[in-house]
Amino acid sequence: MKNSFGTSVAVTLFGESHGEMIGAVLDGMAPGIPIDPAYLAHRMRLRQGAAALSTSRREPDAVRIVSGVRDGVTTGTPITLLIENTNTKSADYGEMATVARPGHADYTAFCKYHGYADERGGGHFSGRITAGLVAAGAVALTALSRLGIRVGAHVAACAGITDRRFSPDPTCELDALAGRDFAVLDEGCGERMKEAILAAREAGDSVGGILEVAVTGLPGGVGEPWFDTVEGVLSHILFSVPAVKGVEFGDGFALADMRGSEANDPFGMEGGRVVTKTNRAGGILGGITSGMPLIIRCAIKPTPSIYKPQMTVDFAKGEERELTVRGRHDPAIVHRARAVVESAVALALCDLLALRFGTDYLQGVQK
Repeated sequence: MKNSFGTSVAVTLFGESHGEMIGAVLDGMAPGIPIDPAYLAHRMRLRQGAAALSTSRREPDAVRIVSGVRDGVTTGTPITLLIENTNTKSADYGEMATVARPGHADYTAFCKYHGYADERGGGHFSGRITAGLVAAGAVALTALSRLGIRVGAHVAACAGITDRRFSPDPTCELDALAGRDFAVLDEGCGERMKEAILAAREAGDSVGGILEVAVTGLPGGVGEPWFDTVEGVLSHILFSVPAVKGVEFGDGFALADMRGSEANDPFGMEGGRVVTKTNRAGGILGGITSGMPLIIRCAIKPTPSIYKPQMTVDFAKGEERELTVRGRHDPAIVHRARAVVESAVALALCDLLALRFGTDYLQGVQK
């Protein structure tokens, strides 16, 4: 089972949705990175989302760090982050061992693990496991911020309602988004999105959306030209996030409908440095960062657990049947996935930067 990502800075996720605890091990992080408990708790709250718009399963998500941090700073050794599961209702999943919930991994888990996987709450396939990713991501985000690198995302679309795009220099917008529970650039759009999510909940259904991520302050020259391109590495970790079904960079698929004269970003000088006049490439050329803002968009599918009857199969009996999912579920997860996607991007960037400049670069010790 492959649960680790990264080469120089690596994260491993463990646990099951209804097990005793979940968590992450972050290995290769530079020593001397300060760990702020208040910031860590803030990041965990962002993943939880507002109660009315999210699942009624509420967990404290208090993170216990049992290694790799001493006197409030990282030591350079593996950081182990533990999160207890304290609010489980496993009885809601009694029949899920052999009945496939549409849109879930129940059947594919059976094919791979031959019925031995923990099915309660989705087990190791549950979005609950992303709590460990967010905890590790808080460390990565702290390291990046000390280098002047900012990572932030907003809900670019939800239920067909679209927020405005990031501006060419999104630095101020990232500052504004950092403290928002429901991260949008246009508050009016955000209110309409919330109404659509509540309407889906009332109907026993769910909605999806799109997250747009911006990264500022990245140096040029990070990444490789072929198999470890910046796009390739980021796509690898982003497609590991549950519900992510599409990833694009810059103008992405829209570039296919342009001519080269429109799609190319002209070069220029600004403040003594090379810049591009536009940023349709999303800050990446030839798989390598250009020094322009990194722009990524992720498609988040609707939550698969809905309360409407659906057709499925009992794969142990080989019979078709109707299923009405029980338990506590989200009418939308795009606003909660924001914290997860930001964390995934931060962890991948830490690994890319450490591979390019060395681990001590993340501490600010540049050789």
